[in-house]
Amino acid sequence: MRRDVFQAIADPIRREIIQVLAEAPLTVNAVAERFEISRPAVSKHLKILEECGIVIIHQQGRERFCQIQPSSLIPAFMWIDQYRKLWEARLDSFEEYLNELQQSKEPTEDNQVNTNQLKTNKKEDE
Repeated sequence: MRRDVFQAIADPIRREIIQVLAEAPLTVNAVAERFEISRPAVSKHLKILEECGIVIIHQQGRERFCQIQPSSLIPAFMWIDQYRKLWEARLDSFEEYLNELQQSKEPTEDNQVNTNQLKTNKKEDE
């Protein structure tokens, strides 16, 4: 069964495995040593990553090496990017709204003159 990329990145351990393998290819044992879960559990996560095409596992002598296949993550990046653009646009609109609110509350020259005049009048009354 071919799994999809989103199934792979849904699990925090698999995301961490992806991060570890992004640094350099490692043997299955070397990957397992970095986690506080059993080797069979790591192997299961690696199998899911391999089924998704994110990790390639190849035999080299007696060792099995794991290597990341970054291009397999492109569909996830594209999906996330469309929502990033949406949220950036909404945040930009919100920022503009806040700026307008702040400008409407800032004292104008007329307001400032009136405030200064009130202060002067108050001092004279004392």
